[in-house]
Amino acid sequence: MRDLLDKLLLLKRTATFSEVATDDLRVVAQELAQETCFAGERLFDLGDPSDRMYLIVEGKVGISIDTDPAAKEFISTLGPGDCFGEMGLFDDLPRSATAHVLVDSQLLALDKFKLRGLIVSYPELLLGLLRGLSHRLRGANEMIARGRN
Repeated sequence: MRDLLDKLLLLKRTATFSEVATDDLRVVAQELAQETCFAGERLFDLGDPSDRMYLIVEGKVGISIDTDPAAKEFISTLGPGDCFGEMGLFDDLPRSATAHVLVDSQLLALDKFKLRGLIVSYPELLLGLLRGLSHRLRGANEMIARGRN
């Protein structure tokens, strides 16, 4: 089991939570649930309901946008410190990808409804999340712009 400080440090290194104040991160860290997943499992499929996000503690997860959930052509391979599934915490849309566990992995999961409850109690948390997501979007825009030049 990871202690609170380890969870805080892991959250602070993610793009999504990097701009959240430490006091607000503490309450988020307390809501993280540890999950063990094994190579070959799928955490979710394209089109599934979005109910939680994940943070990789150890292991590797491949992200696929193929409509065949068994397809293993990945648009991204994620490792320790990466988070995924966070879009569904905010937009209530179905999953936009399939997440494949590539090697045995330790994950931390954050439930959408727990996060929403925290935002009501700690409104500054939302501002930090928005700043982090904005930085991430700007970075994606810069990558696209560089690819065109």
